[in-house]
Amino acid sequence: MSDHYYAQSPGTKHDRRQIETMLRGHQLRFVTDAGVFSKTGVDFGSRVLLDALELGESDRILDVGCGYGPMGIAAAKLAPGGHVTMIDINERAVALANENIRLNGVKNATALQSDLYAGVQDRRFDAILTNPPIRAGKEVVHRVFEEGAALLNAGGSMWVVIQKKQGAPSAEAKLEAVFGNVEEVTKEKGYRIFRAMKEQ
Repeated sequence: MSDHYYAQSPGTKHDRRQIETMLRGHQLRFVTDAGVFSKTGVDFGSRVLLDALELGESDRILDVGCGYGPMGIAAAKLAPGGHVTMIDINERAVALANENIRLNGVKNATALQSDLYAGVQDRRFDAILTNPPIRAGKEVVHRVFEEGAALLNAGGSMWVVIQKKQGAPSAEAKLEAVFGNVEEVTKEKGYRIFRAMKEQ
């Protein structure tokens, strides 16, 4: 596999920069770097997912493929009485996510390096968020859905953003197969937001 953000230790030369952006009414700052997803700014798909996201204020949340942390940190602001765990296979991304947690004064989030769900098998969550690593291939994306379902509490939900041209129809079918239900919450400029609920 070519060297890109879905790698444990990206070999790309560092190119650190800081960006500022508004997410769900919160002005946030992020340090980014080469070798991580969407290093120049928060990608449109993540923004569409965040705008659609519904969380309880004490939810326990998992951000899968967190990158440098924009979705997880925004979710932590939306669930001040809960906790967000952010995971990524990319060690550089995890280091940035932890740096950005501190930079934004977030006390209810942690980031850890994990190959898919390997590092969180002992935890359970009320919501899982993912902008899945399409470049890692359909098999990996489908594992995100299948293995994530086992970590959700009853009544919990999985939120997924995916572009139509990058496999939204097959992702929707897979979510339906895994959860027995899937709802298209919104779509914008080719990005579709799916929510699948774990049965009570």
